[in-house]
Amino acid sequence: MIRVFVAEDSPGMHELIAELLVTSARFELVGSAATEAEARHWLQEHPADWDLAIVDLVLREGSGFGVVERARQVNKQSPVLVFSGYLSPGVTLHCLELGATAVLDKAQANSLLQWLADVANVRRTE
Repeated sequence: MIRVFVAEDSPGMHELIAELLVTSARFELVGSAATEAEARHWLQEHPADWDLAIVDLVLREGSGFGVVERARQVNKQSPVLVFSGYLSPGVTLHCLELGATAVLDKAQANSLLQWLADVANVRRTE
């Protein structure tokens, strides 16, 4: 089971991600936050309790940049996916420099499904 933490402030998008995770028997949603402070706190308090983080860049308060940075500080080996509707080449590069494993545009929802399947397949072979 791959334990997932989600930092997303949109209730509709959070619900969609949660449903995608639940429909696959490979993932379990173990934590979530709608603000940068909540997300940073959760990650600090649960450094070994997640295997994958999905982070939106635009949160209710703060940004996902700080969440990616904290995720990397507390858990260097687990994948961190930035899933945002506000991407540019510069933003993507900054996310990768902060330690994001991958950056996907919310407009490309199918890419999220494929990426999750790839993560699950890699995990299965480890």
